[in-house]
Amino acid sequence: MESNNQHSLHKSDILPGVSLTCIKTDKFKSGCITVNLLCELSSNTAAANALLPRVLRRGTACLPDMESISATLDDLYGVRIEPIIRKKGELHCIGFYIDFPDGRYISEDCKILEKAINIAGEMLLTPYMSDGYLCSDYTESEKSNLIDDIRASINDKRGYSIDRLLEEMCSGEAYGISKLGHESEVLQITNESLTTHYQELLRTTRIELLYCGSAEPERIDKAFKSALSKLPERDVSKTPETTVLYKPASEALRRFTDELDVTQGKLTIGFRLGDTMKSPDYPALMLLNALYGGSVSSKLFVNVREKLSLCYYASSSIDKHKGIMIVSSGVDFSKFEIALEKILTQLE
Repeated sequence: MESNNQHSLHKSDILPGVSLTCIKTDKFKSGCITVNLLCELSSNTAAANALLPRVLRRGTACLPDMESISATLDDLYGVRIEPIIRKKGELHCIGFYIDFPDGRYISEDCKILEKAINIAGEMLLTPYMSDGYLCSDYTESEKSNLIDDIRASINDKRGYSIDRLLEEMCSGEAYGISKLGHESEVLQITNESLTTHYQELLRTTRIELLYCGSAEPERIDKAFKSALSKLPERDVSKTPETTVLYKPASEALRRFTDELDVTQGKLTIGFRLGDTMKSPDYPALMLLNALYGGSVSSKLFVNVREKLSLCYYASSSIDKHKGIMIVSSGVDFSKFEIALEKILTQLE
């Protein structure tokens, strides 16, 4: 099928506190949708937020278990609906990710898009309940899975070193909180407390919907208005903002060390950039990151890794929401100091 690779952007508020962004494009063979509840990133609610979409995904009033959900999605050409838990600046974004074959490649009579949106709406608004609460069995099962994920984070040493850097670097800031919460907080959650938290989020949290695919925006708008028609009366609070610090709390370079039984050390460095997204120099910052460590032709990769052989890997990335740049590298213990020096020299 021919494609002109053109795209257009449409944004609208379809319900109180519910915004829809449609990227209409014929570039892809599948469409995707995200349903995002924009929560405050807080140590008091991080674990409950991370647990909630996992539990909601387990069953609805019409499809009460994973078996019936899987069978229904298989009949829709393998539609996928998965929970998402993301940290964007100091926003905790939770909800669902949906992908499905683009309507151009299957019969429009199947209405896969509408059916997928409707199932996601059921997961969000009419989950499987028992005695007026979210199912206790599902809650306890997903608590165990979430705890396993929290414990397993240390197995990815590269990701773990970045998480530990941010935890120490942003101590006292919401940004230092893990998107999965802590094990002790997960253990305290009950199906009653999770139900109360869920109902509070539906009443007060802004919902952002995103669609990318070839369907007309009007069709997406109509499908979501139908799927979310059972939203309770809402008093949506203001979307939490990210606090951006222009300078670190301490001017002196701070070092943190975790000692683990590993054969390869991880050297991770954090920089404060200030309010990057609102800066007129934002495009220059993106170019700087690409040159410094954001590509295989960057200074960190070519000079520190390839020419000097000081790192197994070395790269840089920017969280534009929080205004932080992170350099991540793998080093021999004996080359730690010289690797740090050369990494900073390349930035200079």
